[in-house]
Amino acid sequence: MPNGGMSKMMKQLQKAQAEMSRMQEELASKTVESSSGGGAVRVVADGQKNLVSLQIDPEVMTEDNREMLEDMIIAAVNEAFQRVDEMIAAEMQKITGGMNLPPGMF
Repeated sequence: MPNGGMSKMMKQLQKAQAEMSRMQEELASKTVESSSGGGAVRVVADGQKNLVSLQIDPEVMTEDNREMLEDMIIAAVNEAFQRVDEMIAAEMQKITGGMNLPPGMF
């Protein structure tokens, strides 16, 4: 590959890295919501998979429901994190133009 081609490729990589940094900053400010138990448990997570809020309907907060409540919390959090993964994948598609790059490329 002539030097001009290598230089062009390096510029494209730098541009993609800059776009990736911008995307990561944007994702940090975006949130996703999830719920389980018919809305008894609601969670909000940010684009970095940080749990931002957790709301539990007081009616399900009894000792008899403890195990079920724990399961609902886990389900809601896991679903929220799955939605974050989907949001990240959609943003990556925009940057890479649909190319399947290996994780950690940027």
